[in-house]
This record gives sequence, C-alpha cells and structure tokens, in this order.
Amino acid sequence: MSDLDKAGHDVGPDTDYRDFEFERRFFVRDFPQELRDAPALIVQSYFVADDGYALRVRVQASDVAVPQEPGTTPDDVLREHATEIDFAAVTVKGPAVGGTRYEAERPLDTSIAVELVRRGGNRVVKTRYAAWLGADGWSIDVFGGANHPLIVAECERSRPVTGLQIPDFCVTEITDDARFSNDSLAVRPYGSWAASFDAELTEQGPRFRQDFGPNSRLSTS
Repeated sequence: MSDLDKAGHDVGPDTDYRDFEFERRFFVRDFPQELRDAPALIVQSYFVADDGYALRVRVQASDVAVPQEPGTTPDDVLREHATEIDFAAVTVKGPAVGGTRYEAERPLDTSIAVELVRRGGNRVVKTRYAAWLGADGWSIDVFGGANHPLIVAECERSRPVTGLQIPDFCVTEITDDARFSNDSLAVRPYGSWAASFDAELTEQGPRFRQDFGPNSRLSTS
C-alpha cells in the first residue's frame, strides 16, 4: 500500500510528481533591498478562477523590475515591456490542500500570450525576485496595481516542504489561506481588504504551521 501526503495524494516510491507543486507561502511586510536580485516582471491573466480551480496565462520578462505602486496597471506594464517578454505559458490548477496543488503547464508563443493577457481574464502584475536562503531557493513576489503593497514569499520543492528554515522577514504563514492565492487576488485584490487583514493579524498574532515537521527561523540581516 502506498503512502499519502497531507492532501491525500499518493506519495509512494513510484509517484509521478510532475503535475503537482509543493510549496509553503508567507506574508511579508519588508523585503530587504539587498536580497532583491534576479527580478522578473510577471503579468498573468486568469480566465477561470473559481473555488481553487484556475486557468491562467502568464507572460514574463527576465531582469525587469517595475515600480509596484497602486497605479501600476497590467495594461501600462504590457505597453512598456511587451517586447521584453521572454517566457509565456498557459497553466491549469486545482485547489490547494496542505501545501500541495495540481499544476499542469505548457509554454506558449510569447506574442500570442501577450495578446491573450491583454484581451481577457482578471489580471495580476508583480515583480518576482529569486533568493537562495538557507537550504532552499525562495521566490518573493512584490505585487503592484490593486494588490499593492502585498509581498508574498514562497518556498517550493519537488516534494512536500518539511523541516523548513523560515526567513526572519516572513511575518506569518499563508500556505492554505485561499485569499492569498494569485487566482483569488486577481478577482479580489489585496488592496480592498488589507486593513481587515492587518486587524486580524494584530488580534490573532502570527501563525506558522507545525504539521510539516519542526520549523526554524533564519536570520537574513
């Protein structure tokens, strides 16, 4: 009999993980400037975003960072940086459970993808930074437009993310908080409920999941 992970997926020795992502995600207030290396501008459009199921088209420009301000719109970003787009893909996703989510992705022609993003779907714009911290590679997303000033850090592995060193700039864990999924943010931007989340965090305090094995804190200063 094979084992199951926390999401109920088969994790026996012959399990094929190619169509699943394993990640833990964290809310960030201040991301150190000295760690803002390897930026990538991302605009993604959600043609389906319902109850955890998503159909997304993403376009990305490497080594491009844009000011992430409330007035930063996807249209403005695409108009200025469309010729710098060097990667595009269409992705389908299932609901996230216990840090595990079904994800199947296929590359697209960049010019076609740009037009798809322009013409439909609910969109998100952000700059993603890559940083190697402790034993893991991290992605830190600095959102613009209606999701400003949200910053989300995530650690993704090819297997369930256990025994994690959590950087000290991570305020609280949001791994299974559906409000912070990109598909949710495309429909209900963070800017519209940031104040209520701040009040919630003040009242309840930070939370870090303990069911993925022991966590430790990693100093980045």
